[in-house]
Amino acid sequence: MTEELPPILDTTQVAELLGMNIQMVRRYAREGRIPAYKLPGGRTFKFFRDEVIELLRSHPASSETVEASESSES
Repeated sequence: MTEELPPILDTTQVAELLGMNIQMVRRYAREGRIPAYKLPGGRTFKFFRDEVIELLRSHPASSETVEASESSES
């Protein structure tokens, strides 16, 4: 899947990749929780695909996290 993505992503593409809401991706970008960039004078965030994927790899789900999310879904 990641080979299909361009090297620079927009907010919508990151939201789809992470399975998140677009507004949440923007919020995380503003808070610095997801590495994001804006061009000078630009209003939209841009993301490097490899940085987003590395972020995911550096925060693997633990069994405790998975169990908590599964119990909250019930």
